[in-house]
Amino acid sequence: MGAPLATVAAFNAVLFTVRGQMEAVLRSEPGAPLTIGQQVVAGAGAGVAVSFLACPTELIKCRLQAQSVLATAAPAAAAAGAGGVAAATMTAAVKYGGPIDVAKQVLKSEGGTRGLFKGLFPTLAREVPGNAVMFGVYEATKQVLAGGQDTSQLGRGSLILAGGLAGASFWGSVYPTDVVKSVTQVDDNKNPKYSGSMDAFRKILAADGVKGLYKGFGPAMARSVPANGASVPASWRTS
Repeated sequence: MGAPLATVAAFNAVLFTVRGQMEAVLRSEPGAPLTIGQQVVAGAGAGVAVSFLACPTELIKCRLQAQSVLATAAPAAAAAGAGGVAAATMTAAVKYGGPIDVAKQVLKSEGGTRGLFKGLFPTLAREVPGNAVMFGVYEATKQVLAGGQDTSQLGRGSLILAGGLAGASFWGSVYPTDVVKSVTQVDDNKNPKYSGSMDAFRKILAADGVKGLYKGFGPAMARSVPANGASVPASWRTS
């Protein structure tokens, strides 16, 4: 949790600051509400900016999570009589001592700063359309609930509903891209399984079919809907 916790404030600051700047550019006149189409464009622009923060943060997070899974699996393999394999797995599993150690090792052995941005293309392919859809759905839901463009009188319950649907729309529209991003970022740099994002996409499809692109989809939705519904950022309310 260290990597996402350390950057969650910066992530949201970038996302909503850039979105606010996009709103100012897109408004026909000061104070005028944005159309749903303009909200989509503002969300896409915010997605571009936030991708450059999300990519290195999630690379660190994904590697530590993968390492944790291997560390958990190794004792089970030993108990099943695969001691040699388990020992080798455990050795690989403790490669990183924490978020800072991941960053140091990547900078040292994976091409410097460029290594921290491994998976930038699928991150952009997730954040740009994902945020475009999310902000568009949020605004559209608010307008449906309000019966028009003026959504300033909506209550908290309506905002929570709109936020929850917006979060669901984000992952529903881009989840396969997130899977490709994650497997690319945890791929072994010295002996890579994938030559790039498209190669990862093709190999996942070949090995597991479409369902392979939706591994973990249920937990992602179970997290996203209440998280987005509960946050309801103030900057979302007065669009």
